[in-house]
Amino acid sequence: MATASQALDSKLAHLPDQPGVYLFKDRSGDVLYIGKAARLADRVRSYFLKGADHTPKTALLVSHITDLETMVTRSELEALILESNLVKRHRPRFNVVLRDDKQYPYLRLPVKDRFPRLSIVRRVQKDGALYYGPYTPAGALRETLKVIKKVFPLATCTIDIDGTAERACIEFEIKRCMAPCTGQQTQEEYHRIVRQVRQFLEGHDRELVDDLRAQMDAAATREDFEEAARLRDRIFKIERTLERQRITQTASIDQDVLGIARHGASVDLQVLFVRGGLLIGRKDFFWLESADATDEELVRSAIEQFYNKEGQPPRELLIPVNIPDAGLLAHWLSDKRGEPVRVLAPERGTKHQLVLLAEENAAAALADHLRNEELDRQAGEELQRVLRLKTAPRRIEGFDISNTMGNQSVASMVVWEEGRMKKSDYRRFKIASVEGANDFASMHEVVTRRYGRMEDLVLPDLVLIDGGLGQLASARAALQEVGRPELAVIGLAKAKGEKDERVYLPGRKNPIVLRANSPATHLLQRVRDEAHRFAVTFHRTLRGKTLVTSQLDQIIGIGSITRTKLLKQFGSLANLAQASEEALREAGLSERVVRQLRRELA
Repeated sequence: MATASQALDSKLAHLPDQPGVYLFKDRSGDVLYIGKAARLADRVRSYFLKGADHTPKTALLVSHITDLETMVTRSELEALILESNLVKRHRPRFNVVLRDDKQYPYLRLPVKDRFPRLSIVRRVQKDGALYYGPYTPAGALRETLKVIKKVFPLATCTIDIDGTAERACIEFEIKRCMAPCTGQQTQEEYHRIVRQVRQFLEGHDRELVDDLRAQMDAAATREDFEEAARLRDRIFKIERTLERQRITQTASIDQDVLGIARHGASVDLQVLFVRGGLLIGRKDFFWLESADATDEELVRSAIEQFYNKEGQPPRELLIPVNIPDAGLLAHWLSDKRGEPVRVLAPERGTKHQLVLLAEENAAAALADHLRNEELDRQAGEELQRVLRLKTAPRRIEGFDISNTMGNQSVASMVVWEEGRMKKSDYRRFKIASVEGANDFASMHEVVTRRYGRMEDLVLPDLVLIDGGLGQLASARAALQEVGRPELAVIGLAKAKGEKDERVYLPGRKNPIVLRANSPATHLLQRVRDEAHRFAVTFHRTLRGKTLVTSQLDQIIGIGSITRTKLLKQFGSLANLAQASEEALREAGLSERVVRQLRRELA
């Protein structure tokens, strides 16, 4: 029988000369590293040449390789795409992997619609609509929408606008919509507002302001001073908003700008999202231990993984270093965008200044990450000492119960892992076996459900229960019943009238009082508060659905199928109440049911 070494030697001797992807594996079959090559035979064998001048990281990788797998592709571009997908799936130990599982929000404007309205989406599709973003952090998106709503009277409802509605909603009364639903605004007038929104989002502030000034002068000439004053205020708000966002006076072009900062073995890579000269958001990626990864490797890996997920690459990507695969990456990004994308490493001029700005942001973010890492280390050591744990916790799972007078009890589980909240591991539970407001029994149920079944989630080092001795006892009993008595579990609560947090431990009647300013206190509060937020949000969602259902269920003639159809078509009870009788009849309701619906929703 051939040994692992002989099997590896045989594969090395019969490598294909085509482009493709290679996967290095260890004795357990786990993937250690994934790479691509224009010629697999040359690239893979280069790792095993005697006397090769490898970096310490590559030398360590080679020492662990016992098996390899290759996948042939038709081109190096296909190899790049396959490599990116496989890295995302396997997250190999020796690859540079982005610790990020979010889909970033975009603004979608379906300009081909008769009356386009903005919506928030997390996937860009080739559907003829315009997409703006990504907006990160989400606060940047909320601020942008807030400004648009105040400045541009664009419709925000979800009803079918055909100009036949009987009455306009409150948005018309406060002049934030010009009521195209009732025919008070023509399609041409509405699309003039759409063009202004586009100019605002694309950074064409000069053209936008000139257009608005012309409208203001025309309004003043015909002595419509109220309209002229409204346009004047709109110009002021636009100029003030865009001035805050303006960072460059280059041509109005979509750019993403990458910058890198290092401190010891730690690295931060910053991405600035510049649209039409406006900074609309930024994102940073942090690696605590990445001394062996070169800037070129970090930049290339970040581009491949980030834009493999994101659906809308910019027209121009500015990077801090030249990378060998820049042309190939530009080809791939151009295919994704549907028009040419340039990948540049500028050495002078305005574009170079943008890269320097990204590097300054990376340095500031790196300093913040290192401070947080130190605080988390101190918090872990304090928890280990105070709670007498075997090791400092790297993963904490927090639980909370939410209900209103015992109705629709729900529970949440949130996860803190190695310095961040890991939202992909969050779980929500509808309490099924408990009648009324019984937090103790509800906690017993949810802990049983989480730890009593096999799941892909790893077990935590510490279980945090929101509550005192009663909730803690229920959680401990559940852990005993499902065969997990070894899991460390604590309760966190405040005494009535007290500010200090108290930690309740199994087998101990008196709680431990934590110092208000200690890192351990802040960490436990962070997990507990996030569990509370997540539970309350879920509970409110269920309550809202129940309210909608109960109101429509009172109407004879509206069953579950019709109810679902109406909510899907009109979006909400408010829109349903404002819908015209003609629209309701077209939705399949009789005249009698329409009258009853009017009375119920009045």
